Amino acid sequence: MSRPGSHGTLLTVAPTGAEHAKADVPALPVTLEELVRTAEACEQVGAAMVHVHIRDADTRPTLDLGLLKETVAALRERTGLVVQLSTGGAVTDPEADRLRVLDAMPDSASCTMGTVNFGDDVFMNRWEFIVALHKGMQERGIVPEYEIFDLGQLATLRRLLDKHGLPAGGKVHVDLVMGVPGGMPGDAETVVAALRLLPEGASFSATGIGRTSLPVMLTALAAGGHLRVGMEDTLSYAKGQPVRDNAQLVARAAGLARIAQRPPLSVADARALLGVGSPVRV
Repeated sequence: MSRPGSHGTLLTVAPTGAEHAKADVPALPVTLEELVRTAEACEQVGAAMVHVHIRDADTRPTLDLGLLKETVAALRERTGLVVQLSTGGAVTDPEADRLRVLDAMPDSASCTMGTVNFGDDVFMNRWEFIVALHKGMQERGIVPEYEIFDLGQLATLRRLLDKHGLPAGGKVHVDLVMGVPGGMPGDAETVVAALRLLPEGASFSATGIGRTSLPVMLTALAAGGHLRVGMEDTLSYAKGQPVRDNAQLVARAAGLARIAQRPPLSVADARALLGVGSPVRV
C-alpha cells in the first residue's frame, strides 16, 4: 500500500525530552542556544521537523509559556523546521499547564491518545483531556501529531476523529512510540499490527526507544513510514558507543532513508504532508 509521502521520508528530531538529566548526559541540549544550534545542525543533515521539550535555568523540564514562546520564535528565526511542541511535558505536569502549551502557537503539537505505564511512572491522558487538546488545536490552526504508545490507542484515535472531526490542516499524522517500558514493543511484528489499525489515509512516523531504535527505523522505512530520532529517545549509537549529538542520529536516519530510496523530505514537502501552513505567528 502506498502511504502519504512515501516517495520520501519525513525526519523528525526529538533532541531533549524530559527524562534525561544534563549532569548524566553532557551532550544533551538544554539551553535555548544549545537547542537552536542543535536544530540548525539537524536541519543541515536532513531533519524537517523538531519535537521540542524545554528546560529551565536549572536544566529541569518546564512548560513555562514565556520560555516556550521564546523557543518557538528562535527556532523560526534561525531554521526553517516545522516546530512541534510537546504537550506531554514531564509525567508530573498538570493538565492545565499542558493545555497552555498551545498558546505558544507552534506549527504542530503532540496529542497522546491514552494513558500508559511509563517505566515506574504513569503518563496520564484522560479522554476529556485528549478532546480538549484536539479541539484546542483545531481552534488555533495547530496541526497535531497523534502519539501512540500502545495499540489500543489507535482505537481511541478513530473514536476522536469520528466524534470531533479532522484536525487542523485536514491530514492525520500518527507517531508510533515503541519500546517504552509499559507500552508496545519496538519490533517489526508490532509495527505491522499497528499499520492495520491506522485511520484510512493517515501517514505515520515511528520512534524506537533505546535499543529498539534501529529495528523500528528499518521496519518503518520498509512500510512507507517516516522516522523520529533523537536523544530524547536513545542515548546509544551502537553497543558501547554513546551518541555524540542529535545530528549524528539524524544523519544515520537520512542515510538509511536514501538506501531505501526514500530520501529525506524537504521542509516544504513535510509541511504539505502534515497539512502545516505558513508559520503561525504569536
